[in-house]
Amino acid sequence: MKKNNKYKKFNFSTLSIHAGQKVDKNYKSRAIPIYQTTSYLFENHDEASSIFNLDTDGHVYSRISNPTISALEERIASLEKGIGAICVASGQAALHLTVATLLNKGDHIISSDRIYGGSRNLLGLTLKRFGIETSFIDIRNLSLIKKNIKKNTKIIFGETIGNPGLEILDVEKISYICDKNNIIFVADNTIATPALFNPIDYGAHIIIHSATKFIGGHGIAIGGAIVDSGNFSWNHTKKFKNITESYSGYNNINYFEEYGPAAFLMRARSEGLRDFGAALSPQNAFYLLMGLETLEPRMMKHVSNCEYIAAFLSGRAEVNWVSYPGLRSHKDYKIASKLMPKGAGAILSFGIKGGKDNAIKFINYLRLFSHLANIGDTKSLVIHPASTTHSQLSQEDLIKSGITDDLIRLSIGLEDLDDLIEDITIALEKVIR
Repeated sequence: MKKNNKYKKFNFSTLSIHAGQKVDKNYKSRAIPIYQTTSYLFENHDEASSIFNLDTDGHVYSRISNPTISALEERIASLEKGIGAICVASGQAALHLTVATLLNKGDHIISSDRIYGGSRNLLGLTLKRFGIETSFIDIRNLSLIKKNIKKNTKIIFGETIGNPGLEILDVEKISYICDKNNIIFVADNTIATPALFNPIDYGAHIIIHSATKFIGGHGIAIGGAIVDSGNFSWNHTKKFKNITESYSGYNNINYFEEYGPAAFLMRARSEGLRDFGAALSPQNAFYLLMGLETLEPRMMKHVSNCEYIAAFLSGRAEVNWVSYPGLRSHKDYKIASKLMPKGAGAILSFGIKGGKDNAIKFINYLRLFSHLANIGDTKSLVIHPASTTHSQLSQEDLIKSGITDDLIRLSIGLEDLDDLIEDITIALEKVIR
C-alpha cells in the first residue's frame, strides 16, 4: 500500500494520533473507519489482474490487507522510524512470520535466553521440528554471541527489555556484530515501546511487538506488529535467498529487485499473510489505533508509578531483591540510562522472602492488582512466572533464564500510586507476619 507521509515532520504524540489516517472522501469521518469487510470491488478485470500480480497497489482480501489495518501499520512504522510495517493477529504471529519469511530448513538463530516463555517455546521447540535450530545465550555477552555464530546463522533475536528479568540489550553493539556478519537483528520492543526507545536508531534491522500490551494498553485486543528499518543490505550477501532469488509463488518475482529495501515486507505480506493467514481483525486494529493515540502520556505515568514502586520495594524487609533497570542497583542501569532516558518501562520483578510459597500467598492477598497472564494494561497486573508463563521450561532453563521460585512480576498500571502502595504493603505484611 502507498504510504501517506504528510505527518512525517511532526513529533511523537502528533504522529501517534494522526499518522496513517486518510480521511474518507465520501463522509469525512474524523475517526478512522472500521472497514469490516472480507473483500473489495475491482473497477474492471484489468485492475483485478494487476493487483493480484503485485503490479498495482490495492486491497484484495482482508487476510492480506485492509484499510483500517493499513492505517495502524503506517502509524506504528512512523513511531518506530521504519519504512513500513505489517500487523498480524498476535505478537507470537509477528515473530513466527518474521522467521518463516527469512529462514529455511537448516538455518540457525541466536536468541537471548531472557525472553518471554512463549517465544522461547516457539524458537526452541516448535521451529526445531521444521529444521530451524536456535542457540539460547546471554546476548548481553558480546563474546558469547561471536562464539555462537555459525555459517547458517541468519537471525539474532532479543527483547530490548527482557521479560520477566528486565535485562537491557546493548542494541548498538549487537547491531554492529550483525552487520559485520550479514545477520538480521530482530528486536522485540514490546515492553519499552517506541515512546521510550527506538531500536532502529541504534542499528536494529527488524522490530516486532506484541501490540496487545502497551500499544493497545487496555487489555481488550490482541495483535502483533513487524516493522522493517529498511537498513539491511540484502544484496550484500547470498544468505537470504527468499529475498534475493526468484519466487515461483508470484511468477518468479525477485523481491529485492522489485522492491529494494521493502523486499522483506512485501514477501512477508504476499506469501506469509496469504499462506499462514495470521490476520489481524479490523475491529482489533481500531482498538489498537485508539491505544496508540495515548501511548506517550500513558507510558510517562506507567514509568512514574513503576519507578516509585521499585524504590519502595527496595526498602522493604520482606523483599530479598528488586529488578528494575531504572534502579542504580540494576546490573544494566548504565545502558538503560543511555538508551532509555525517558524511563526503563513499567515492568518490575522482585523476590519475596520465603520463596514460592510466600510468592503465591502474596499474589493471593493482593486486591487491586489483577492476577493474570498479561502486561501493559492500564490496570496493574501480577503473576508468578516460574509456575505460569515460563512453567514449560526445565529447571535448568529456568535458572539460565534468571527465573527463580521467589520471583514475582508486576506490570504497573495507571492507578493512583498511593492505592498501589497500600495494596502491596498490606499483602506483604500478611505474608511476613
